Amino acid sequence: MIPIEGRVPTRLALANGLGSVAYGVKDNGFATFLLLFYNQVLGMDARLVSLALLIALVFDGLIDPIVGHFSDRTRTAWGRRLPYLYVAPIPLGLAWIFLWSPIGGPSFAVLLASAIIVRALVAMCEVPSAALVAEISRDYDERTRLTRFRFLFSWGGGLLMLLLAYGVFLPDAMLAREGYRNFGLFGAALMVTCVLVSAFGQHRAVAGWPPEREATGKSALASLGEIRESFSHPACLIVMAGIAAALTAQGITFALSNYLYLYVWKFTPTALQAFPFLLFASVVGASLLVGRAQLRWGKAGTVMRMAPLGMVFWAGPLLLRWLGLWAADGSTLSLGGMFACTLLSNTFTVTGTMTLWSMVADVVEASEEQTGRRSEGTLSAGAFLASKCAGGLGVFCTGLLLSFAGLEPNTAPDAVAPEVTYRLSLAYCTSIAVLAGMTAFVVRRFPIDRATHQARLERLNQVARADPDAAGLHP
Repeated sequence: MIPIEGRVPTRLALANGLGSVAYGVKDNGFATFLLLFYNQVLGMDARLVSLALLIALVFDGLIDPIVGHFSDRTRTAWGRRLPYLYVAPIPLGLAWIFLWSPIGGPSFAVLLASAIIVRALVAMCEVPSAALVAEISRDYDERTRLTRFRFLFSWGGGLLMLLLAYGVFLPDAMLAREGYRNFGLFGAALMVTCVLVSAFGQHRAVAGWPPEREATGKSALASLGEIRESFSHPACLIVMAGIAAALTAQGITFALSNYLYLYVWKFTPTALQAFPFLLFASVVGASLLVGRAQLRWGKAGTVMRMAPLGMVFWAGPLLLRWLGLWAADGSTLSLGGMFACTLLSNTFTVTGTMTLWSMVADVVEASEEQTGRRSEGTLSAGAFLASKCAGGLGVFCTGLLLSFAGLEPNTAPDAVAPEVTYRLSLAYCTSIAVLAGMTAFVVRRFPIDRATHQARLERLNQVARADPDAAGLHP
């Protein structure tokens, strides 16, 4: 397809963003409920559950670059990406149902296999969809706008599932197996519908034979060499490291969230039902903040400021509680203060994460200048590789934190000793503080800003005008 000059039509931006609902549903389920379900409902050891999810992510990390690379080389009348968006959703829905309705007793092997299959199918939906951002527009700021829509839909899908879990599927107890079965059924239907509608909505704009004619018959080693070459650009390595640090902290936060709600903050059912609205409001706030922040500080500068700010407001209430300066657990004042801090924290955190994903699209032209190839799918897969490994590491670290704190399986909230929650809170705060500092430190070295990106586009356009065949503009 030919990149759109100027502002991308809102209808196309919405269609592209809608596809990320599946990723949001998956991410919310894995990060927020899966450990709790297999640990506290099915009775598996938290360390075994965390280990299974981490191993699944290792396999997933190998699959992502392969999906991205093959989507870059796919040549059909529907373009590079659409075939994956039409084929993968229905198998994904079936696998998602089985994950939340395992047959028989809890099994490490079954959990591992289910998690690998689900994550592989999500990669086939999300990596090609995200790669379209760099194809649809080459504009520095317009790519951020497209990324905003993707984040709004991704978070919206995840938070819709969170709202339904707290208000419909698990209204009285988050330890009811039947509720998780219904959670899986609805999530499967939502993922399938949104990915297919997204594909239909983008079809007219992105379908068509790709302009580049890729060499055929390459060996597996040659393909691996191309993947390695795309990942080797310094800007790619920096943004992947930044995503890894930021999303490890997010993975720990998400995986611990229900534990904190139940055992520390003593959320009421009303608070649990209201919380998803608060989180979505923070994502809307981030989508309004991100453009202004990037105009003032650029993309790297925005991440460097947002990551520490988000950490401060996540950790602040827990540290004040440990010092005895916070209101009583479960009180209106405590919940109100925690809601306010969460709103600010998530706004800043999501602003930084949106910016990191927008930076991935800007690496495409930097890599093209170095390799002579456009590798949108491969580079998007690299970002997903970093994010998924980070999410898995976050869940794995959460299992270690729970073990360190001494929280035993099948423990009722009222039976948890105060020293357990204090150890858990301090270990969590220390972990996310270190990771926020790592995020800011790594991203400060990102070499692409608005001026360098525009200069690179001009150089690539000059090459295209001088030699269209070398630039890949003719089939």
